[in-house]
Amino acid sequence: MAISEEFLEELHSRLDIETVIAPYVNLSGRGRTMKGLCPFHNEKTPSFTVYKDTQSFYCFGCGAGGEIITFIRKIENLDFVEAVKFLADKAGMKMPEDGYDDTISRQRQRILAANREAARFFHNCLMSQEGKIGLDYFRGRGLTAKTITHFGLGYAPDSWDGLIKYMRSKGFTNQELYDANLVRKSEKNGKVHYYDNFKNRAMIPIIDLRGNVIAFGGRVLDDSKPKYVNTSDTLVYKKSNGVFALNFAKNGNPKSLIIAEGYMDVIALHQAGFTNSVACLGTALTQEQARLIARYAQEVILSYDSDEAGQKATRRAISIFSGTGVKIRVLKISGGKDPDEIIRTYGREKFQQILDGAANDIEYSILRERDKYDLTTIDGKTKFLTAVADILSTGNPIVQDAYASKLASELSVGKDAILSEIKRSSRRKENAAEKEQFNEIMRRTAYPKDELNPDRQKHLRAAKAEEALIKLIMHNPDFYTKLRDRLSADLFITDFNRKVYGVLSERLEAGNSIELTALSSDFTPEEMGRIAMFSSSGDTVSNTIAECDDCIKVLTEEKSHIQEVKPSEMSDEDFLKAFKKS
Repeated sequence: MAISEEFLEELHSRLDIETVIAPYVNLSGRGRTMKGLCPFHNEKTPSFTVYKDTQSFYCFGCGAGGEIITFIRKIENLDFVEAVKFLADKAGMKMPEDGYDDTISRQRQRILAANREAARFFHNCLMSQEGKIGLDYFRGRGLTAKTITHFGLGYAPDSWDGLIKYMRSKGFTNQELYDANLVRKSEKNGKVHYYDNFKNRAMIPIIDLRGNVIAFGGRVLDDSKPKYVNTSDTLVYKKSNGVFALNFAKNGNPKSLIIAEGYMDVIALHQAGFTNSVACLGTALTQEQARLIARYAQEVILSYDSDEAGQKATRRAISIFSGTGVKIRVLKISGGKDPDEIIRTYGREKFQQILDGAANDIEYSILRERDKYDLTTIDGKTKFLTAVADILSTGNPIVQDAYASKLASELSVGKDAILSEIKRSSRRKENAAEKEQFNEIMRRTAYPKDELNPDRQKHLRAAKAEEALIKLIMHNPDFYTKLRDRLSADLFITDFNRKVYGVLSERLEAGNSIELTALSSDFTPEEMGRIAMFSSSGDTVSNTIAECDDCIKVLTEEKSHIQEVKPSEMSDEDFLKAFKKS
């Protein structure tokens, strides 16, 4: 069963959508709508719109949309019940004791409980005689007992079933351990065998902002491969969203966060007093991670390794963070390949000096371009200044003027010529960005690749009529009683639109609301985005019963045409569908 209508209505009445979204998105505007940069995709021109009158949101750039529960599900990576709990706490409401299906929520809680118990097991192993090899490794990296305890570090024993035996004794099933990715399984002779995922490794627990152990990183103690075995995505963990040590760092220096490349760099930095250090999980920084970090910091300091891979990661991070509005600085690592090595070799003072001398993203990019060209030649100067103009084209006028003056003096080039090239580059980028945003909106509007409703392109005329009907009924629920005798879900041709109309009609028959705020329990966040688009797509229909009649006529014609198609003219997929219906 779903959470009661009364509870959800009360929840929505207590929480204004602007209040819920404001901590995540900088909204501006007055009246019925507000706009901001979308938190679900990288953009420079605001396309994320909040509608106060319908208490809904929609992004015309990426298609995300819905109401407050959908927003929290997406932004916090929660299931429906957990999102409701999250908002209920915010509203000061107590969750109902029964009346809803919390199966997924209970599975998540069991995974979190298993991870917590596994972390305790790994830490106890590290402190036992069996874990001496792991403890020696951490001590060899210069870690103190206090740091080891603070981060809950551990050791996975050199056994294929050490963890399984322990966890089974604590009441966990093999399936629960498999769901948590603490164990793996293989099948031989028709029998399933389970074995530990982590074996003979130094263990680093990954903790979320609520203090839950959500995953583990397991590092080898020698030079064997793979260097790391990490928890795969589970119900409680998605590596593309994960930021290691943010639970500690957000309290260390909330205005600035140091982003290092790996677990050990971060742990070493924290031990040295740089407690605002984090590392992004996965092979490369993602937009989701950048947006999460931007919620807690006004400035990020990139501290990636000095090798080519590290510099490539730096350039990627600058590009991604440039769309978040945070200030960016870049460390020039010298005296070692990474922060951990520098601190162990020279001490924290050396790293502090590097930190104090960190270049902003513009300076870093200019220095990289300077190394590419021979500035003693006219050709080298020209190419260098063209590249610099491109770098400065996204800066504010004061920054552009300051760098133009500096470069004009250094290279004996007219300042006006440099500023003119900056303006040309800026216009090119603005035109390209506007064109891309327009193209993206058109792609979204046309659904060229529609995973939610794959039949749409094949039956475009019918789909548009279906969507117009859905919108008309959502805006005018009283139309339903006038249409119910000649409009049923069976008349709909595309599967997704049929599902949406089916839910709307069931709710209306039961006398329930069909506002967006009432639909989130019936649809996924992605589906809610599509429905929000129907609701917020502007005045594309005349809002009359006559318009509904026209749409019904289109569907009747299209349905009749489909039924008249001979089996020999059908695609394999359509023939199979027709066969199943017969």
